[in-house]
Amino acid sequence: MRVAAVFFNLIYFLMLAPFLEGVMRKVTARIQSRQGPPLYQPYLDLAKLLSKENFNASGSFVFRLAPLLAFASVLSAVAILPVWGQANFLASSSDLMTLIYFLTLAGFALLLGALASGNPFASVGASREMMTIVMLEPVLAMALVQGAVRSGSFSLTGAIEGVAASRGVSYFLMLVVYAVALQAFVSRQPFDIPEAEVEILEGPYVEYSGPNYALFRYALNIKRMFYCWLLASAFLGFLLPDGFILRLLALTFFIILIFVVISLVGATHPRFRIDQALKYYSLLLILSLLAVGFGVKGW
Repeated sequence: MRVAAVFFNLIYFLMLAPFLEGVMRKVTARIQSRQGPPLYQPYLDLAKLLSKENFNASGSFVFRLAPLLAFASVLSAVAILPVWGQANFLASSSDLMTLIYFLTLAGFALLLGALASGNPFASVGASREMMTIVMLEPVLAMALVQGAVRSGSFSLTGAIEGVAASRGVSYFLMLVVYAVALQAFVSRQPFDIPEAEVEILEGPYVEYSGPNYALFRYALNIKRMFYCWLLASAFLGFLLPDGFILRLLALTFFIILIFVVISLVGATHPRFRIDQALKYYSLLLILSLLAVGFGVKGW
């Protein structure tokens, strides 16, 4: 069962992630008084992109390798998660630092691909993506470290369960920080600054097409789902029922609900400038460090 849980994780994220993008598209369209595409449209988009031919304007090996590295890193991250509340087969060889490494590697792969393309718009998007990673990834790390401090274990299962083990000051402060940072984690308005279609034409993705672009988009969808899964499993895990089926249904419901909220915020807020976003990220980082300090004190 511990081995099967690894494949359950992969299938769950691979199947549900495009649907969640469809939810975002539909909610955004309804807010803007449009019908919007069907919920299954992202699956069709991915299938169409995968049937196209790759276009490599730079001729660089790094340009071709980056999408594969990003997609593999994200899949590796979700493979080690205790999605069902229990450690799987890979838990003994991984911990929360492994998870952070895989997620950061996926962002680093995007930077490499953008810089290797030689496009100035991609370079601008890459620089914005780099600043976002430097400022935001520590917030995710602090949320997991707080759980590790409370549980006394650096294992993924212990860290995720430890986040809400004691609902004191540190829990509520970190919950607020993570919830506010979630919009930036998933790169939706007002924090879709690295892509900024109107300004820099999709930024890091501007030179990508076909299967390579599909891999990048799929990796982004899975990362978005992961951040919402972490909110539901770690911070709201005490609300999930016992039992495999009931837990799965409740977890999926919470994830979809979180995506609806993300879509509402994204459709009603204008994009921040990069300097505004950096000030925002700095405040979140300070508050997350403060929450970890409270956790160490047992508050």
